[in-house]
Amino acid sequence: MQIAPDIQLPSLPEVTLRALEACNQDKSYRSISDIVSADTALVSRVLALANSALYGPAAEIRSIDQALLRLGTHRFRTLVLTAALRQILYELAADQWQQLRDFWRHSLTTALTARALATLTRYPEPDQAFMLGMLHNVGELIALKTPPGDIQQYYFDHHADIAAELVSSWGLGPMAADAMRYQQAVPTEIRDAGHLVKLIGLSTRLALSDAAGIAAAGTIFGLNEELTREINRRIDQEVGGMAESLGIPLSDGYDASHSNDKLKQTILKQAMANQALELSSIHGNAHEHLAATVNSLTLITGLPALYFSSAGDGLTLLSASNGDIPDLTIASGPAISVLTEAFASGVALCLGDRPPTVLDRQLLSLLKTPSLVAIPVSGNDQCTGVFAVGTDRDNSGQTEELGLLFSEKLSQAVAAMQADSNDSQDSIKAELARDTIRRQVHEVSNPLTIIRQYIYQLRNRLEDDEIQEELDVIRDELDRASDLLLQISRAPDHGKAELAGACNLNDELRILRDLLEDSLFSDNEKALTLDLCDESTDVTVPGAVIRQVVINLVRNAVESLPEGGKVSVHTLAPVWQNGKTWVELEIADTGNGIPADIRKNLFSPVQSTKGKGHSGLGLSVVKQLIDDMEGIINCRTGRGGTAFRILFPSAANNKNDDE
Repeated sequence: MQIAPDIQLPSLPEVTLRALEACNQDKSYRSISDIVSADTALVSRVLALANSALYGPAAEIRSIDQALLRLGTHRFRTLVLTAALRQILYELAADQWQQLRDFWRHSLTTALTARALATLTRYPEPDQAFMLGMLHNVGELIALKTPPGDIQQYYFDHHADIAAELVSSWGLGPMAADAMRYQQAVPTEIRDAGHLVKLIGLSTRLALSDAAGIAAAGTIFGLNEELTREINRRIDQEVGGMAESLGIPLSDGYDASHSNDKLKQTILKQAMANQALELSSIHGNAHEHLAATVNSLTLITGLPALYFSSAGDGLTLLSASNGDIPDLTIASGPAISVLTEAFASGVALCLGDRPPTVLDRQLLSLLKTPSLVAIPVSGNDQCTGVFAVGTDRDNSGQTEELGLLFSEKLSQAVAAMQADSNDSQDSIKAELARDTIRRQVHEVSNPLTIIRQYIYQLRNRLEDDEIQEELDVIRDELDRASDLLLQISRAPDHGKAELAGACNLNDELRILRDLLEDSLFSDNEKALTLDLCDESTDVTVPGAVIRQVVINLVRNAVESLPEGGKVSVHTLAPVWQNGKTWVELEIADTGNGIPADIRKNLFSPVQSTKGKGHSGLGLSVVKQLIDDMEGIINCRTGRGGTAFRILFPSAANNKNDDE
């Protein structure tokens, strides 16, 4: 049975509500990602969109974060809102909500177990294992939203094949599809299967917390019972902590009606705030347009409102929704009244039962209401003005909630407008400078590449060893010139000055990417891909050393691809080895591998795969640089290609020493 890749699936309302609230409150990307990553329905939607034609050519997705980064922050937030809107359309019976809660618990337990086992068994991509753990029973989730009958039973009976089909359609690769397809295979049948298949197969069993899972751990990975039970215990604690933070009861009966009603109210208020804000678009002078939004605020609250703008040391009444605007300017301090205290603190305040000051009484008279709520508006970390909304004591809490939502949206618009105004010229100049440098690098690199290729062809046509050696010297010098060109062509707006002896590995790789693509990957048959981890990659290594190592290894990788292929650069952090913390860099190619007679002297300066007489200094220089920083380098090679793995000392070691 064909399953649509972008199928809409239900989530627990608590999860969707928390994700929506995080977006509304402008939480960090990481905060929202952590919530989304713990829900199968949201993960499915992210993967379906990230692999769609809207976002360019399809590429194998290795983690949830990789998919989210491909979508971008704006589309990511839109996805959460869309998922929330669809969520309120699901009307499940009480027993179905309970089944959905149990499904959520099992999928999250499986995902966390898969990641823990991946780390324990040294699988290089634990985040991929986590993602597949979340998706392994997506077929069962489809069944949960399907009316009882033959079709629902089909989904339950074939959930592994359904998961394999969807995972393949989402661009997660054939090994991921196999991990789904064979998740129910008996342990003795997967002992010699691929690592990913074993991880998911064991994780699904351990998530059941029974004796069969303990036995399977010994069969598949040789884990003893004590260690396996400790893994189960820790994962249970982690799932329990996440459930508690979201307000999801695990031990008692589960009734989602209250959370679902709260989700509906939040979505309604969100839609109202967005619609009202669109009625007064933010352009030009911020104060003028903030004043114009007072009518929009009245529209969504149904209550009268005033807007006071900050001007010097005072607050001036600029607009009112219920009549003429009197000439009223007040000092912004001391913070005695509700209005001035809200402005000074940046926090919304209700008059409530507090004794009103003279200014409070004046505002109540203008608003013609028994109470009021003061709601500040911020932009670039400073308060730009305050709304005063009239209300009564019984409804002040609801007024504050709706007004705050409107104010948050308005504050984001003001901050974006101010940032655009201040930074637009600088951004344009910086981008022009970057483009100029990239064009110059490209123009100079093209003839260098052509010259190197002609030298290589000429060398192969000559039989004179002495001339071949001289041509190799020329080729080495061209390589050195290319290295210097790449190193001096760093982006002019790299940011704060590089600290001596330290840098951020991911930042250096991002800077090098465009330059390497222009100089080494102009051929359409060769491609460079970066897969950078989200954890800190601060290392105690100078940026110049990082660049020299990367340029040497990437150039060697490109030269191993005469017929075309791919070079991939991957980072991973933190890595623990020999009692220290490291940041891992892997540079791999899809070439034919290093010949056997070269491997034993791989880092020797007199050995090279480029022909007799070539100095072969590239790898020896890399090895010396790694040794000098007390790092670690190793190589694996074969018909599938070559990969160099380097461990750089993490800056976290110094922090731990200081503590």
